[in-house]
Amino acid sequence: MSVLEFIDTPIYPSALSPRHSDDQKLNTENETKLAAQTVATPDELVDQIIAQVGKKIVIGVPLAIGKPIAFINALYQRAKTDPSISLHIETGITLEKPIGKSKLEKNFLGPFVEREFANVPDIDYICGLRKGDIPSNIHVNEFFFKAGSFLNSPQQQNYTSTNYTHAVRDLLDKGVNVVAQIVAKRVINGITTYSLCSNSDLALDFIPEMDRLKAEGIPMAIVGEVNNNMPFMRNHAEVADCEFDFILDGNLNEDHEDYALFAAPNASISQEDHMIGLYASTLIKDGGTLQVGIGSLSSALTYSTMLRHQNNPIYQQVLQDLQVTEKFPLSCIIGETGTFEEGLYGCSELMVDGFMHLFKAGILKREVFEDLTIQTLLNEKKITPKVTISTLLTLLEHNAISSVLNSDDVDYLKRIGVFKSSVHYHNGLLNITDSSYLANLKNEEALQWITKHCLNSALCGGVVMHGAFFIGPKDFYEALNTMTDAEHDQFCMTSVNYVNELYDHFLGSQQLKQAQRKHARFINSAMMVTLNGSVISDALENGQVVSGVGGQYNFVAQAHQLPGARSILKLRSCCIRGGKLQSNILFNYGHTTIPRHLRDTVITEYGIANLRSKSDHVVYTELIKIADSRFQQELLEKAKAAGKVAKDYQIPAEFCNNTPEAIAQIYNKYTAQNFFGPFPFGCSFTEEELKLGKALKSLKNKTATKKGKAQCLWQALSTPKPTAAIEPLLKRIGMNEPNNLQDRITKRLLTAELSK
Repeated sequence: MSVLEFIDTPIYPSALSPRHSDDQKLNTENETKLAAQTVATPDELVDQIIAQVGKKIVIGVPLAIGKPIAFINALYQRAKTDPSISLHIETGITLEKPIGKSKLEKNFLGPFVEREFANVPDIDYICGLRKGDIPSNIHVNEFFFKAGSFLNSPQQQNYTSTNYTHAVRDLLDKGVNVVAQIVAKRVINGITTYSLCSNSDLALDFIPEMDRLKAEGIPMAIVGEVNNNMPFMRNHAEVADCEFDFILDGNLNEDHEDYALFAAPNASISQEDHMIGLYASTLIKDGGTLQVGIGSLSSALTYSTMLRHQNNPIYQQVLQDLQVTEKFPLSCIIGETGTFEEGLYGCSELMVDGFMHLFKAGILKREVFEDLTIQTLLNEKKITPKVTISTLLTLLEHNAISSVLNSDDVDYLKRIGVFKSSVHYHNGLLNITDSSYLANLKNEEALQWITKHCLNSALCGGVVMHGAFFIGPKDFYEALNTMTDAEHDQFCMTSVNYVNELYDHFLGSQQLKQAQRKHARFINSAMMVTLNGSVISDALENGQVVSGVGGQYNFVAQAHQLPGARSILKLRSCCIRGGKLQSNILFNYGHTTIPRHLRDTVITEYGIANLRSKSDHVVYTELIKIADSRFQQELLEKAKAAGKVAKDYQIPAEFCNNTPEAIAQIYNKYTAQNFFGPFPFGCSFTEEELKLGKALKSLKNKTATKKGKAQCLWQALSTPKPTAAIEPLLKRIGMNEPNNLQDRITKRLLTAELSK
């Protein structure tokens, strides 16, 4: 029997202990660890770190918003003024406020950034990288770039290519001796705990490794920087203060104010994005598992998934207009298009705001449990989260408990929520308040007494979302900050290895994860795909890194390991590169992120390509079917010339109208009915900024080539004076009173574009 066959066989062990129990969280089992030393200022913390680990500092700080900015800035400035300090910063996704390159972009972004990023501090080392003035004793390495942020930059030399799940290993190999991140703090009944908040991802794996190295006599330091603007996440993310060596808490100073978190504004969702999201939503199965990434493609998926649930008649009409069932039968084979009765469970390294929208819409509601017996019985629909006497008898039937309960059985039943926490066991009796009875499930009167006095209303410990890190817009942080206690219990920020991997060192974890992640749909974005099914997501063929591999490979591999799971990669069919329209479906390319032997499902705005288990002829033709029609014949000719497609093959007629105009016809039909708008989840831009942004983007694309620039200049010469409606827009961007020839030309170009 193979490993997978064994795992797929129903098994009913007595229980699998939770990954982190409350006792583990508070670390009461390890009384030898001392409480963290609290300091009030960043400079004082820098002094303490140097005293503990010396002047050769290799610091690991987390991705995105979890960076401890006050501390890392103080450490950077100390190293900048003291060349005897060697500082290596190891991190990923360093966020920076947009500044724009051209004068127009800077004028446009200035007021927006001032408004949207008020009280968000700059990170000094990223400013130093941009200015090129980082001294030789400081080095910054990243394993994931903010998309496109370091193209044509010397920082390309400092990129480390790794899977997200290997980041801790790689950082330890690099000699990391300090780990630091933002935490939130709370005190209950005199006990202080800290939350790893947005970045449980690596910290939960780092802490035991750092403790091991400290026990070997190697100087190490684990640092938390308190910022109570961070949502305090509980469950696995909540840890005892003794897990840290130092806590920087500026709130010890009366005049301190925690800085604001970097919030990513909602991106505009284009008609192409919406179509991609719509197709992807048809592959999601009710009662399944969902993983998504960030960006407009993921927001589009969230929108269509909500439309499917909240307005299914309209959803079905759109699918009918697009002939989804006829053209793409995979949606019927592995997906569904009805409402979500059982709901979804979220399991994603990145918890985006879309999960909160799905939660509030009543879609993200399938609870999973940290107990294999319970999870397996739920999957087989032998029990439900609602507790009845049948729940107890089903556990007995599958040998999870004894017919004559003992103290271990009662503890287990209390832990999973079958029994109330007030139930106690003593000498063969169950006791609650002033009543007691035999702990014998074969006794009918005992069962009646248990039903009346002992049973809880529902299982406890159910989680609808496991995530490793989060980032999103302001309203997302607000939603996390204002969750009720019951809602907090359902969201668990945890280790990236727990989310991204099936296999880890926790006994039984593999079986539990498999049971939880039924009908998994791992949905990610890509830049390009080649006709053999290879996917390009992180870099260009000249070696320049756009972003990073991150967790994409992990989820693609996981989709091939899990029975019933699918990897779904979304991409726009074409884009503007070098001022020229080019296909994102290519015959070949000089770089690969996901190799062709892991090909599965690819989606563009023109439909779904089912590649799993298919021969090359089918793979090539399926991808050509969802390419833009302006590139289909060229792709087909290359495929035929290489002998990968039969010489007499012709693209079916129903796939030969893959044009933006065809999409627009359907898209406009539904936008006229107030569906599929560009900002369904809110917009951070004013009406003026939206008009200007659209014009600037169009102008930038048109002037990307010499020919395009000449055409725009020629049209601008005949442009009439700005209308009363355009004047305020020119004023907003600082072009109402140009004082040199270049600005006067720019004003004409912009006026011409705004006039359209």
